[in-house]
Amino acid sequence: MLKQRVLSAIVLIPLVALVAWLGGWVFALFMAFYAGVTAWELLHMVGKLDFAQPIIWFGAPAAGLLVLEGALEPNQLLLQGLLAGIILLGLTIIIFRSPAITATDLLLTLGSAFYLGLTLRFLVLLRNGENGLMWLVVTALTVWIVDTAAYAVGLTIGKHRLAPRISPKKSWEGFLGGLAGGAMGAALLAAYLLPDVGWQKGLVLGLIIGLVGPLGDLSESLFKRQTGVKDSSHLIPGHGGLFDRIDSFIFVAPVVYFLAQLF
Repeated sequence: MLKQRVLSAIVLIPLVALVAWLGGWVFALFMAFYAGVTAWELLHMVGKLDFAQPIIWFGAPAAGLLVLEGALEPNQLLLQGLLAGIILLGLTIIIFRSPAITATDLLLTLGSAFYLGLTLRFLVLLRNGENGLMWLVVTALTVWIVDTAAYAVGLTIGKHRLAPRISPKKSWEGFLGGLAGGAMGAALLAAYLLPDVGWQKGLVLGLIIGLVGPLGDLSESLFKRQTGVKDSSHLIPGHGGLFDRIDSFIFVAPVVYFLAQLF
């Protein structure tokens, strides 16, 4: 398993770094594809519930389209039109395919598409903004620092369970370790990579990422526990699925984008 994880990382990390560096439509298309596959994973997970039969062929492309919209000049009217179009098309599908597809199936499909599409699109908006590459680098490294610090502290001294019914291995000690690691890491990263922001605001950024990042992780853990799966898929040897790799960014992406505008 360790060998698989290392080999996968050797292949994927340079690829993602290159796509992020290129930016523009290359990054937008990559993220749209990523969101579509992640939605496909989530909808497959939801489909394991007894009462659910989500419309995978509809929900996965919808998530990708919502991310792709972020590559266009931010236009509230365009986003509203896209959301309305997706909902109307979904209603049309269940009208003509009822009772094979139910309203519950549609709501689960739209919820999954919106959950991933409307959040991951902020990574595209962030990359396309002023000094976007550095913002993306600082965000990604801070998330990694938070996860690593939380794991190390939790493994060493973790005793008090954070959310035992959802993720039994996570501890309050690990959470606080991730929070401290994220704050210090983001402060240093911002001082060197985002000098206009400075270490003080970088400290705030790290604290907020340390707070909201674990929520994305716990949310995916909740989905997996309720649907009875260990990994979202087996697309990445040794790592699970794409959803498993980006769960923290689902909450982090919109928050960091708004902080970037504020700072």
